[in-house]
Amino acid sequence: MKTIPTFQPKFVPFESAANREIAGEDENHPVLEGVTVKVNAKIMEVEGPRGKLTRDFKHLNLDFELIQSGKKLKVDTWFGSRKTTTAIRTSLSHIENLVMRVIKGYHYKIRLVYAHFPINASITPNNGCIEISNFLWEKKVRKVDMLEEVKIFRSEKVKDKLVLEGNDVELVSRSVALIN
Repeated sequence: MKTIPTFQPKFVPFESAANREIAGEDENHPVLEGVTVKVNAKIMEVEGPRGKLTRDFKHLNLDFELIQSGKKLKVDTWFGSRKTTTAIRTSLSHIENLVMRVIKGYHYKIRLVYAHFPINASITPNNGCIEISNFLWEKKVRKVDMLEEVKIFRSEKVKDKLVLEGNDVELVSRSVALIN
């Protein structure tokens, strides 16, 4: 008769690195020079040379903490499932995007496309509104106001090309959607 070997798992205490997903997971992320990050009740405020952006993380079961006198951001979760441990990396990606947007900004490039009858677009002097006329031969003038902190420009090099710029990706993309 053959005996089948049985598997005997080893006991690993909570403090061990091998059992980290049970006890808790954390991740540290450095904060770039020239950018200040503030954490208050899971609301992140990132301020840089181009302005200030905020994002609310209250829906996530995570702990945010600035360590090393504000030079690193630590994100923790305790007794989390696989979803909450993946939320750590997702939240850090959102924070990285906030940091990059207050440094570089964000812009969309769109084109006015037509076959025979040209679409006329005029931009107001403060770059906060666009008026579109002769769209599908309509006599009505469509006026689209840009969302807050979003500016629209006409490209100098390419004909019928519009550039929308701003710090917040969501506001810029929503402004583009309003034009369509």
